[in-house]
Amino acid sequence: MIKGFPLVRNVSKLPQGSFGIPGLSHTTLAGSVLHGMKEVEVWLQTLAPGARTRVHRHSCEEAFLVLKGSGTLYLTTNMHPEFPGNPHEFRSFSNSTFLVPIDDVHQVWNTNEQEDLQILVIISRPPVKVFTYDDWFMPHTVAKLLFPIFWVAVCYQTPLERNEL
Repeated sequence: MIKGFPLVRNVSKLPQGSFGIPGLSHTTLAGSVLHGMKEVEVWLQTLAPGARTRVHRHSCEEAFLVLKGSGTLYLTTNMHPEFPGNPHEFRSFSNSTFLVPIDDVHQVWNTNEQEDLQILVIISRPPVKVFTYDDWFMPHTVAKLLFPIFWVAVCYQTPLERNEL
């Protein structure tokens, strides 16, 4: 047990949600608030064909492992000082990984029209502050802060049953 939570859990029985993002299914496998993790969080996300994350950046490193499907990572590596700018496109496929450095603006998009894109996501330094953009040319000064992020906010609202012994 870690802080009253079992070390081995059935992923299919963990809560999942879309959190207002069409075509997204998110499950926190190991989290800072819910499970007491201090250095990393691990998520399982599935994006339906055509679904995508918001254009965003955050104050942590992020690593992805594509478990199923294929898609595109859009990423600005040397972003413009006033706005993200034109992103580079990186194709992803089953059994590929991609890494997102701290504060690089990015978006994951299931560009495969035939199947879901399922990814394992690992982030550092949770809980993370996320800044979202309406598009790639929205100024950094008006990016919207999401803290806590959707799935962490739910953890704060949900009473937890823990074995305190």
